[in-house]
Amino acid sequence: MGDAEVMGGAEVMGDIRGGGLLHLDSSADRRGDSVTRALGGLFARSWRERYGDAGYRHRDLAAEPVPPLGSGFVSLGTRTERQGAVPLAKVAVLAEGADEEREWALTLPLVEEVRAAGTLLLGVPMYNFGVPAALKAWIDRVSFPGAYTDPDSGRSVLGRTRVVVVAACGGGYGPGTPREGCDFQVPYLRAFFGALGVPDEELHVVRAELTRAGDIAALAPFKDLAADSLAAARAAVAELAVRPYDRSAVGPHDRSAVRPHDRRPDAFHM
Repeated sequence: MGDAEVMGGAEVMGDIRGGGLLHLDSSADRRGDSVTRALGGLFARSWRERYGDAGYRHRDLAAEPVPPLGSGFVSLGTRTERQGAVPLAKVAVLAEGADEEREWALTLPLVEEVRAAGTLLLGVPMYNFGVPAALKAWIDRVSFPGAYTDPDSGRSVLGRTRVVVVAACGGGYGPGTPREGCDFQVPYLRAFFGALGVPDEELHVVRAELTRAGDIAALAPFKDLAADSLAAARAAVAELAVRPYDRSAVGPHDRSAVRPHDRRPDAFHM
């Protein structure tokens, strides 16, 4: 697995959020036609113009895929979860054998990137009604039991992390459309990040719809709607990139304040 591209050195403090920008691309289209890569690039450029390069990290999950989980991940994760909230620094002590040690070595850097980010930006096209396999592999890898739980308080450490999902879909999946019930892209991501403890008000989804209207005959009548959707997505992304946000502020709906027995932010299921 390749390292993330890090701009401005190893420093993570990129803006007033108390953390930098972790930018993930998952589109398999690297020819320059990807809508999510273009929108994510717009966000990243605007963010870096405002806050500088320090703390900017980019991972191309399609170009450098995260390895799928191995048996050692499952066995180590199960053993760790049985211990309750274990500090990341102590997980390595629980590893038994080379397989578990290898899985943890693949997992820890990705988890640390998520925990360090003030803003997490994901470019997510819709593939077969869901998310790309490249992104799903990353999600599985970073979802290590207890990785986002403060051992002392039992609260999620992502309670003040901003997540921006830049999504795209070839057709229309909004409320009232024939394929509304086929959307396993945005609802899945909302459920996933919500389960990790990201507050609703800090999870922002921007989606361009009908992106295939220009090359699928059945969608041709919706070209104007597609153009409007893309323009709205561009405007929303540009605004979010420079919107002030203080990560140190605790909002009235901060999910990190939920008691641990009320909510398991990262339950592990085999």
